[in-house]
Amino acid sequence: MAHLQPTVALAPDSAPRKSGIGGLSPQRERQVKQLILERLGDSLEVTELARACSLSRSHFSRAFKCSTGLSPQDWIRAQRIARAKLLIQHTDLSLTQISLECGFCDQAHFCHMFTRSEGINPFAWRCQVMRELKSIRSLPALF
Repeated sequence: MAHLQPTVALAPDSAPRKSGIGGLSPQRERQVKQLILERLGDSLEVTELARACSLSRSHFSRAFKCSTGLSPQDWIRAQRIARAKLLIQHTDLSLTQISLECGFCDQAHFCHMFTRSEGINPFAWRCQVMRELKSIRSLPALF
């Protein structure tokens, strides 16, 4: 299987951080993000993430969104899509394999979520990326 370093966030936070009031402490935020990234291919429950931070589910969800600008589910989804894009670019795995590797329940759900996020289905995105790589490689060396 393809291996990516799971301790580094793949997708940037898309929403600006809100004020630190009511958010997770930096240590808890790092801890929960690391847990998510280590288990991105697994089914992740917000209750489990909240338990890891010693918070109730509702308090954790509010604090996470306050800290990151995204709900836990939206942040997880963004990370899964970012990992899928890396796997599409750098491996020959099938879209089915990639969908399972990234924690989507099946390829149809993966394709739906990818298209909703990127505005293009993952197969077309892969073709576009491959065309771009091929054209870059065929450029004459400038130096």
